[in-house]
Amino acid sequence: METILSVKNLNKRYGALQALKNVSFEIKKGNVYGILGPNGSGKSTTLGIALNVVNKTSGEYSWFGGTMETHQALKKVGAIIERPNFYPYMTAKENLELVCKIKGINYAKVNEKLELVGLTDRQNSKFSTFSLGMKQRLAIASALLNDPEILILDEPTNGLDPQGIHQIRDIIKQIASKGTTILLASHLLDEVEKVCTHVLVLQKGVVLYTGLVDGMSANEGFFEVEADDIPNLMMVINTHPATKNIVQEQGKVLVYLKENLEAKELNRFLFEKNIVLNHLVKRKNSLEEQFLELTQKK
Repeated sequence: METILSVKNLNKRYGALQALKNVSFEIKKGNVYGILGPNGSGKSTTLGIALNVVNKTSGEYSWFGGTMETHQALKKVGAIIERPNFYPYMTAKENLELVCKIKGINYAKVNEKLELVGLTDRQNSKFSTFSLGMKQRLAIASALLNDPEILILDEPTNGLDPQGIHQIRDIIKQIASKGTTILLASHLLDEVEKVCTHVLVLQKGVVLYTGLVDGMSANEGFFEVEADDIPNLMMVINTHPATKNIVQEQGKVLVYLKENLEAKELNRFLFEKNIVLNHLVKRKNSLEEQFLELTQKK
């Protein structure tokens, strides 16, 4: 799979503060990546360096396998890293046409992108009349005018109401479904879980995890089990080599694992020990639980 962006051992210092410490990751074509972390974790700094608006202290990064200079590569990148900034007295369509004129893009793209972000019916409205969500959607349309190979978004739903958040997330999914690679920075676990395929977890400039959202934690999930004789059930489950620890909660036994174990294997193991289960469900820790587990280790 083609590498869009490669970052190796990136460091950034602001005086005594080290904002990034040996940050490394790769963005592959066709995926939706989230840089997840609390405010001050280095998300915006990482994006700023990759977009050549923040100087790195050390390390390296390259676009599209290093086949072109950064300024050339950035012509294939669409990005929104600050609040949308358009002319308030001009309409949505006029603002986008101005961007086309500056960048040498065919005006036909304006209607196409307005339709994509759901602003066709407001194309002749002045920017000053737009809600924050509409302004953000227009900014996304603007970033897509040159049909970029990758779209970069810094906190795309920040400050929006629930409806605005939902609309932006739907647009991101729609853009991704057309094959555009997306990289977004967010402090919202919910956002990353609902939108992204891959995640990079940053805390105080350090990478805690990089990989699939589904595989974010080494935790193998847990079983929720129930039987008539709970004390005996707990004693026997404790003898299974895959058991990490067990917790009794509201009449059920939660079995946390240190390695993968299928439900049928656990059921067979207990049946052979003369324990018949009334209830057996395998659950996965939520992204929030996994994130807290990761960040609490540091």
